[in-house]
Amino acid sequence: MEWQYISSKSNSLIVRISKLKDKKYRKAEGLFRFDGIKLFYEAATSGAPIEYVLLSESAREKYRYEVEKKCVCEKLYILADDVFSRLTEEQAPEGIVTVCKNLNNITLEADTDVLAKSLLGKRVLMLESVRDVGNMGTIIRSARAFGIDALVISSDCADLYNPKTVRAAMGALFTQRIVAVESISSLVLAMRGEGARVFAAALERGAKKLGEIELKKGDAILIGNEGHGLSAEAISSCDECVYIPMEDGSESLNASIAASVCMWELYKTR
Repeated sequence: MEWQYISSKSNSLIVRISKLKDKKYRKAEGLFRFDGIKLFYEAATSGAPIEYVLLSESAREKYRYEVEKKCVCEKLYILADDVFSRLTEEQAPEGIVTVCKNLNNITLEADTDVLAKSLLGKRVLMLESVRDVGNMGTIIRSARAFGIDALVISSDCADLYNPKTVRAAMGALFTQRIVAVESISSLVLAMRGEGARVFAAALERGAKKLGEIELKKGDAILIGNEGHGLSAEAISSCDECVYIPMEDGSESLNASIAASVCMWELYKTR
């Protein structure tokens, strides 16, 4: 494999990749970037569409041959250390940045009826307006660990390709099926029309304790926004509400922790 050397911060490729820190450029280019050797390994092992691999000159000998063994990408670059520092977002960078095309396992589905049919019998977690990128990444990581067949998110959720989301997902982003929809409520109603049960995680009157209802494979649980929870429309579209029992005086759980608890309950239906 042939590596090209870049010594100028004004190099057109460096300028282009630097702009991927901005969501609008990621969307326009259909590319996203991330730091670190572990995420590179996860991406390469999963067959993610790697577009570029860039090493700092300091990390050249440490990672060069590992990258050549793992990666089918032919666009490989060694960067002068001061040039590499323009790309990295890490305080203690490892010396490797990877650029990928948008992932095939992440899709936007406009036809709720088609999606509802495809989710029948699947283990599904749904998210409405979860905005924190760290929470989103952690939920993706937990979804992979707990065998969630599909993670369905509203289109206003946190950016999946934000570097902080990618880092928090710890490689699960490359394999977890994720579907974005314009209207969670419309999908919930379509799923129920197909015979699925959907539970809203909300402390409403009449809500049942999670763990005291008999979940089945094919059931779905819907989690809401970190600060405001689920919308009234989303709650009313579901079959029932469930809540996570906690000790008196406890604060409400972080969205990613609450989602993980719910996913564990779904996992037990295996």
